[in-house]
This record gives sequence, structure tokens and C-alpha cells, in this order.
Amino acid sequence: MDPLRIGDIEIVMLEDGAGPFFADRKEVFAAATAEQWAAADTYDPGALLPDGRWQLRFRCFALRQPNGRTILVDTGIGPADAPAASWAPVPGRLPAALAEAGIAREDVEIVVLTHVHTDHIGWSVTGGRPYFRNARYLLQAADVTALEEARSALLDRLLEPLRGTGQLDVVTGDRGLAPGVGIVATPGHTPGHQSVLVADGDDRLLVTGDLLVHAIQLLHPELGYAHESDQSAARAVRVRLLRELRGGILATPHLTEAFVRLAG
Repeated sequence: MDPLRIGDIEIVMLEDGAGPFFADRKEVFAAATAEQWAAADTYDPGALLPDGRWQLRFRCFALRQPNGRTILVDTGIGPADAPAASWAPVPGRLPAALAEAGIAREDVEIVVLTHVHTDHIGWSVTGGRPYFRNARYLLQAADVTALEEARSALLDRLLEPLRGTGQLDVVTGDRGLAPGVGIVATPGHTPGHQSVLVADGDDRLLVTGDLLVHAIQLLHPELGYAHESDQSAARAVRVRLLRELRGGILATPHLTEAFVRLAG
């Protein structure tokens, strides 16, 4: 797939893998009606397997700047021993996708982790060391706190290696990253979920993370998803941003189409 461009920023889709979701989609979107499912399946038929299971894509996105440096949004499902191995199709192919795009891992200067679910952090740390050795890793403070309070295994797998090399930047709220590129706090899916906005005048693209995970939430943003930590907060931010971004583009990790243009 050809990259998109917003102003001086090139947005490159990086496919890490694909496979069926582990749970019945009708259970994780419990409030969805038959009519809503029919509309979603018409909009995104590639997300429905013949046996009725939900086919999930796993993607990261690279934002290439004019200076040759790269901002990477999420690090996918990871290698064979990644934390997502119990449910996601490992190993992922992010290293190969980066090579195909002509991006050396040494040129990644910032890694934005939209949130700490295992299919979004998989290539962050491999073999106990940060995979992107020249990068600052940005994570919202609320997600760091949530991991610490839960005594999550990701403390040892993710946070401590990044802290040990001094590469973890804990941020709070919105933050500029480069001209035309910034973090937008989008809490709800996790307490510290964040997205990345690329803007140039009226041209806007939002790398969503899991702001929405299925086309049914694109068509019906009020619908909650079972794996949102705060469905009310997730719903509010999803409804607001989809309204504000009319005419813009969504870069989505899990829908069949990586880039979705919203109606104006």
C-alpha cells in the first residue's frame, strides 16, 4: 500500500499480522443489534470470516519526517515469545515491514505506544533490550500507573527495560512531537490511551490506536466494547473525535482498510 502524505509528513502503514480474534464478536459488543452488524459487515466484509469469527488486522504506522527521522506509532504483536503469544498470531512481521519501507530501526527517534495492550507493544523490547535503541518511548502516565497497580507482568517485560536504558518518557495529556504531529489523549480503552494527530491546515489524519477496533464502532461510535477499561470515557472521546475529524482520515490498526476517510 502506498504511503499517504499530510503536509511534509509521510504516513506509512506497517502490517504486522492478521488472524481471528479469540472471542465471539457478539459477546464483546453485547449491545449491538442485528441491523448494526449487517451494516458493519457491508461496510467492512473483510472483518468477517466464513465461520462467523472476527478477522483482525494488526498494524503499526510510521510517520516519516523531512529530516529522515521516523516516529513509530505502536510496535505490534511482536516475536514468537511476545506477551501477545497466548492469543495473537505471532511472530509478527514488523521488522520485515520496516525494511520493505526503507526504514532502519536506528532511524526511529520516537515510539508512541498508544496503550499497553499486548498487541500494541510487542516489538518494543526483545531479548530484554529495547528494540529501537535510539528511540524515546512515549507512554501516558495513567497506563503506567495501571500496570503498577495491577502488578502486571509487563512491568518486567516492558517498563523496566525501558527505564533501565533511560528511554521511557512518561507523558500526561496532549503533547507536540514534531511540526504538524502531536499526541492526543484519548482515554477510555485503557486509562492512558493516546492517539496521534497529523495535521496541515484542513488536512488531518488520526492514528487511532484502539479508539475504535471494529467498523461497527465507526458506524455506531456509541457502542461500547468489552475490553474498554471505561466504556463511558471511551464512548465520549470516540463520538467527539469522529465528529471533529469529519472529512479527515483515520489510520486504523485493526480494520480491514488501513486508511479510512470520514465523510465531510
